[in-house]
Amino acid sequence: MVSKKTRFWILIGLVTISGFSQGMLLPLLAVILEQNGVSSSINGIHATALYIGILISSPFMEKPLQKFGYKPVILSGGALVILSLSLFPVWQSLWFWFILRMMIGIGDQILHFGTQTWITATAHEQSRGKSIAYYGLFFSLGFTLGPLMTNLLSINMHLPFILSALISLLVWGTMWFVRNEMPPNEHTTAYGTSSYKRFALAIKLGWVAFLPPFTYGFLEATLHGIFPIYGMRIGHDVNMLSFIIPSFAAASLLSQIPLGSLSDQYGRKIIIMSVVTYGIAAFTFAALFEDSTIGLFATFAIGGLFVGSLFSLGISYMTDLLPGELLPAGNILCGMSFSLGSISGPFLTGIFIDLFPGVSFFYTIVILLLIVLAATALKTSPSATQKTT
Repeated sequence: MVSKKTRFWILIGLVTISGFSQGMLLPLLAVILEQNGVSSSINGIHATALYIGILISSPFMEKPLQKFGYKPVILSGGALVILSLSLFPVWQSLWFWFILRMMIGIGDQILHFGTQTWITATAHEQSRGKSIAYYGLFFSLGFTLGPLMTNLLSINMHLPFILSALISLLVWGTMWFVRNEMPPNEHTTAYGTSSYKRFALAIKLGWVAFLPPFTYGFLEATLHGIFPIYGMRIGHDVNMLSFIIPSFAAASLLSQIPLGSLSDQYGRKIIIMSVVTYGIAAFTFAALFEDSTIGLFATFAIGGLFVGSLFSLGISYMTDLLPGELLPAGNILCGMSFSLGSISGPFLTGIFIDLFPGVSFFYTIVILLLIVLAATALKTSPSATQKTT
């Protein structure tokens, strides 16, 4: 059996291929469905399947983990993802692919819950933040590389699915060399007899902290799932789009740790307001220069540098706002907010493109960021006593 250090990197590898599969599916299926004449609104609804799978499976993760341990849970989630990816070439049907997308969402959520819990439960307290930073960075790295698979469509439509399934299978296979462990008895989540009260109180105290994860989910799903459609309609080449889209996630890799450090120094609220302001500017310029490939690449990268860290900043802000006993509920609500944003983003922007074909879809992102900026500005900062209660 492998060492704890090797186990950590195997878990990180699984997170990377999970990000890779998600980053590949959104633009890949958007392009295929667009080329087959599917409307942008239906395309947007179809893109929500992955996040519907994540959302509906979230309440059922804890009991299997407590009963079987980390390894079986992670293996089952990875197996579901690999099986679903390999079934895409079998039958090209809108509803069949919708179901497969949803199954990948469920599998990814199982995999993420197992790996994230194992990493946080076994990491040393002084290095736990660094471990989670690696987790976020490598998921983003996989998400950045995934859209490049769209280029393989020119060779064969089935090739991206087959290749991603094989890559996932290779990484998943390394998990068999890891010894199973059971979660500690004191490990709890927000689920329980009084979970509804804890959720309600967490929302009351920390509602503003759930807006950044929602916004990040909205951005991620929209830029990967709907922008390829919009980009083709305004005359951009598919291969060029596959390089523009990853620039958002790639740029976020550079800024996640620096922005987190700045938020420790100057406060979460001021940093969130600052990055959202720069995000508004970036996507306003994207709307103005959307006919330029270089302009889009630059604005996507600038946007990623700032608002690409909203998910992690939101989690940190939630930790500032909630007392310790509400942190499990807050973490789950952050994940649910991300999923809700991911579901609503492609749906709303897809409808927007159909209803207002002459208006840049980037303005929907600008409007959302303006709402988040206003809400964050209105929220009073937590006092020291709030944090320690």
